[in-house]
Amino acid sequence: MPLVDLNLKDFLAQTASKTPVPGGGSIAALSAAIAAALSEMVAHLTINKKGYEALEEEMLDIAKDAFQYRERLIRAIDKDSDAYNDVLIAFKLPKGTNQEQTHRKRAIQEALKKAALVPLDVAREAFKVIELAGKVLKQGNKNAVTDAAVAVMMARTAVLSALYNVKINLSSIKDTNFIEDVGREVTHMESEIIQRERDLLSHVSI
Repeated sequence: MPLVDLNLKDFLAQTASKTPVPGGGSIAALSAAIAAALSEMVAHLTINKKGYEALEEEMLDIAKDAFQYRERLIRAIDKDSDAYNDVLIAFKLPKGTNQEQTHRKRAIQEALKKAALVPLDVAREAFKVIELAGKVLKQGNKNAVTDAAVAVMMARTAVLSALYNVKINLSSIKDTNFIEDVGREVTHMESEIIQRERDLLSHVSI
């Protein structure tokens, strides 16, 4: 059964079990999806509310965008686990002959790249989600400001968590160009997301 079809209790139980999936990458995707859902919620709580009439069109757009991010990030929960399983499958390939060894090494490297790119995409999406969360935090219904703040924090956590999963896979990849290109983006996002969260939360006064 896909992870996304489990109820919350069963999902957490499987996470807590001795099986390696769902792991940190899937949880990063879940964190980002939660951030998107909270951003969507605050937007909905702003629409048709007195005093926020001028923001209605913008909030409708935010709600729509947040929904789309949420849907993609939900799918990423299983994509990350599938990518990890592909790495395990590659490592189990036969290696009795030189040809098998060559094929196995190539398969492992391809699987590791995929396992790095899936959480990288999650980090990119989560970075976009924090922008939506920031908009509803600063402009949305003030009665839901803490919900927006949690969305910001969950998006930050999702970005950093996903990037850790990228880095652990980079450590086993041999393609130096791939490592340099991805590593450069990872470093940039790590520094930017921390500052972005700090700037956004400075607008919260409770």
